Amino acid sequence: MTFASLATFLAEDAGVLARGPVALVFVEDGVEIASTVAHHAKIGFREIVVLHPAEIAPPPEVAAAAHWVAHDTLAPGAVPAAVNAVAAASRAGTWFYYCYNAEYLFFPFCETRTVGEMLAFHAEERRDAMLAHVVDLYASDLGRHPDAVSLEDAMLDRSGYYALARPDPETGHPRERQLDFFGGLRWRFEEHVPPARRRIDRIALFRAAKGLALKDDHTFSVEEYNTYACPWHHNLTAAIASFRTAKALKANPGSTFAIPSFAWHNSLRFDWTSQQLMDLGLMAPGQWF
Repeated sequence: MTFASLATFLAEDAGVLARGPVALVFVEDGVEIASTVAHHAKIGFREIVVLHPAEIAPPPEVAAAAHWVAHDTLAPGAVPAAVNAVAAASRAGTWFYYCYNAEYLFFPFCETRTVGEMLAFHAEERRDAMLAHVVDLYASDLGRHPDAVSLEDAMLDRSGYYALARPDPETGHPRERQLDFFGGLRWRFEEHVPPARRRIDRIALFRAAKGLALKDDHTFSVEEYNTYACPWHHNLTAAIASFRTAKALKANPGSTFAIPSFAWHNSLRFDWTSQQLMDLGLMAPGQWF
């Protein structure tokens, strides 16, 4: 179904939000919308809500696979505001996930297990949110793919990832079980990326709760949601394979001519499997085997 605005969707069809897990896909341009929707339908999201600029029409091949909501996704603060509005209109405890077009969620063993099964296990470990690392993808040949996007020719960095303690601004001490993660294109081309946008960690999966709010930096108002694990053992983490940074660096006039290629000696062809991401340490199964 299609809706003229987010307010219309929440007024007329908010009942679908009770059938979680729900994926929220924010469309910023016309790149790989269909593959993004198809991927998240394949891994088991029961409902997919696509928020898109009014001038971008739903691709016919996936039109029936999602709810299409016209929304100004490029306005300042549009994404956290929309996520918070949708979560507030849902039933407490419903699992949500949010991403952008040309981004693809992976979790351990996602080829044979659904996202619902994974989140059921995660909830049994008394977790209400899940850390995801945004792993930059890019085409190896920008001559053939000037927008840096190619599913068949996707590359990623095999190394160059690191984490720093996340300080509490009130005390100056590191926050418990919270880290700031860096790497990928945002690290290699950091001179073209504002400091506030260089982190690659995102709390992309979370359970709706009264008063919970997503902030502009991809963290939540409840600090426990921002932790990578519970106090007693390691937990599952996920990864989001994303062309978003590569697209932005090639679309930005200030960086496009400075970057003839994203490939370097640590580039590796992405094989679109969860095992490769686990082998590279970009996500972990925790106690889920």
